[in-house]
Amino acid sequence: MTDRSLTDAQPLCELPSGTRARVLAIQGGKSLHRKLLALGLRVGSEVRLLQHRNRGVVVATQAGTRLALGGGIAEKLLMQELAQDPNDERQAR
Repeated sequence: MTDRSLTDAQPLCELPSGTRARVLAIQGGKSLHRKLLALGLRVGSEVRLLQHRNRGVVVATQAGTRLALGGGIAEKLLMQELAQDPNDERQAR
């Protein structure tokens, strides 16, 4: 991964609702990596941010599964924003 790709990265908690993004890096230790892997998230995973909740909690979907992530974890997931899928009917709502 290049330094440029990480400089363009944003934490998951800073992306607007409805955004599609790819995990570029996880800024955490082995324990966090294992926890996210158990949820199906790893570097390269694509997610859609569904909504922001109280105290930094974000709700996202990945491979058909909804995930609620605390603000601390959402800050440690560095994301690359992806183009919106024109075939995604939920985006039009």
